[in-house]
Amino acid sequence: MSGADGDLFTAAAEERLRRRAPLADRLRPTALSEIVGQDHLLAPGRPLRALVDRDRLSSVILWGPPGTGKTTLARLLAENSSKVFVPLSAVTASVRDIRDEVARATERLGANGVGTILFLDEIHRFSKSQQDALLPAVETGLLVLIGATTENPHFEVNPPLLSRSTLFRLEPLDGPALEQLARRGLLADGAEASADALAHLVDRSAGDGRHLLVALEVSIAIAAARDADHVTVTLTDAEAAIGASVIRYGSDDHYDVVSAFIKSIRGSDPDAALHWLARMIAAGEDPRFIARRLVVAASEDVGLADPTALLIADAAARAVDFVGLPEARINLAHATVHLALAPKSNTAYAACGRAAADVAAGAFGEVPGPLRDASTRGNRSLGHGVGYRYPHDDERGWVPQQYLPDELLDRRYYQPSDHGREAAAVEAWRRRQRDVEGPPHSE
Repeated sequence: MSGADGDLFTAAAEERLRRRAPLADRLRPTALSEIVGQDHLLAPGRPLRALVDRDRLSSVILWGPPGTGKTTLARLLAENSSKVFVPLSAVTASVRDIRDEVARATERLGANGVGTILFLDEIHRFSKSQQDALLPAVETGLLVLIGATTENPHFEVNPPLLSRSTLFRLEPLDGPALEQLARRGLLADGAEASADALAHLVDRSAGDGRHLLVALEVSIAIAAARDADHVTVTLTDAEAAIGASVIRYGSDDHYDVVSAFIKSIRGSDPDAALHWLARMIAAGEDPRFIARRLVVAASEDVGLADPTALLIADAAARAVDFVGLPEARINLAHATVHLALAPKSNTAYAACGRAAADVAAGAFGEVPGPLRDASTRGNRSLGHGVGYRYPHDDERGWVPQQYLPDELLDRRYYQPSDHGREAAAVEAWRRRQRDVEGPPHSE
């Protein structure tokens, strides 16, 4: 296709799109049975379907990624209820708007005995005070809340409001569900598609039904501009319409992807670690956050097996501030690969946890007299510091001495590994202990 022909087809496709309502709107389900991909909630006998069929719907939070049908489902839930449906957007609604709706719901219930369903799209955008304004009406049942969110409600919705709502998670649409949706779109527009074009659209939609339908509509418009009498979407049409793969990255993805990143480093898989790093950078993750996680992993997972790991992670963190993106991605990759390849030891992390658990349980004990502060005359008159042996006065740089309280002499928090450089350091430590009288501090 020449450049001139391509421009003509593009212009014709754009004109076709302008003349018609969006395909996603034309295919919006009018019954619960038409929703695809959420059978775990809506199949006969499943939890949400059972509540709807019995008109026993109480406040719910619909949580799922974009394009899974949260808004459509909310409207259909209301249509299957005897209550009035009132939509609000958390982006534009204020506390006053909520109070006005509560007042109208009170009047509606008192005058006509009709309840109210308040649909709050993007509820995660509501502040704490806005969510608190909803709570009394939800608590009494004056309002049945349907909140929709792409973010993890455990992080974004106030616990009191969440505890008074039933949480339903909508899953990304799988391949068969997306294909079913695409075939509906083709039928609605009187078009066909090659198998590879359909597969490409499904694969690149990342479980997002809305994205699929938008891309399909553009694909159909491109194909129709080429041959309006027999519209067949080809792979070239689909590639032109959908472009690059969509990266979904809300709060929930944030936690999941960084978890996969750290676990890949811990599991010594540099390729996987680099993949997750690239995903985070492409999605716009704060590079300082990535750097902080690398600094933590350097001590938690690599630890004493490679003491230089912390230096490299710290240097990468400094480089992020000094260099900035896009170049700082190289520094982050450097640290990521080093940590993934390094031998692993979590002994310092585990030892810290054991010591903290003892302290939390009240295992304190008194500071041994020789270790107490003897910097003042008053403290020295109390006997503080008497008997303390200064290690640097010994040619070996180490002397046997009690450092734990009497009550905790049997505690062994640090349990060495034989990984990497830790093995050599521990062997030297044990050798020093064997060269003098007295029991070693740890086995």
